Amino acid sequence: MLMIKPKFINVALLVLATGVFIYAFFIHDNDKPIRYLAIYGEKSYESKNGKSDTTYHTIQNFSFINQDGKTVTEKDFDGSVYVTDFFFTTCHTICPIMSTQMERVAKHFNGNPEVKFLSHTVDPEIDTVEQLKAYAIKHNADAKQWMFVTGEKKALYDIARTSYLLDASEGNGGPDDFIHTQNFALIDKDKRIRGYYDGTDSTQMNQLIKDIDLLLAEYHYKGK
Repeated sequence: MLMIKPKFINVALLVLATGVFIYAFFIHDNDKPIRYLAIYGEKSYESKNGKSDTTYHTIQNFSFINQDGKTVTEKDFDGSVYVTDFFFTTCHTICPIMSTQMERVAKHFNGNPEVKFLSHTVDPEIDTVEQLKAYAIKHNADAKQWMFVTGEKKALYDIARTSYLLDASEGNGGPDDFIHTQNFALIDKDKRIRGYYDGTDSTQMNQLIKDIDLLLAEYHYKGK
């Protein structure tokens, strides 16, 4: 009779257990996200009826004007995840790269009502509606899905710093204040920050595309 040594049995059991784990979490339930994206920003905790409730940092309400001269508010993004950034049309350094990368991501999700894009100017004195319109056309942006917005400088700078947490410098949106960041933020349907990405790095943009799909899968799994 062939005798199997105990160590070989242990190895076989370990291989079998690993296979079961992979099947359960990566193959069996294709609708279940493999992982969940982190939620960024400060959190607060409140205990009610013996249960702990967590409140997450969310994006504040806003009102800006887009490339078609229409008012854009946070309600235009209800039911959608969106990617946001800050740029200016006369920039000749990082902004052209950022906008080209954003265009690539937008093209990947073209026509998907659950995915939108929001680009804010940091130079509202120069970036008029007409200027934004020309820039949007240059990057093949559909205003229904990718909005370029302008508004009061203070409001634009405040939302960049206090809502999207994209700039850690201090400032009040005055004449000498300036924001210049290459980072994009991914916002979920609950107006929470779920990721940051370098808009000049194509590898990180590839990751952004994957993370948008993952975030959508998370909502579909929850039935939202």
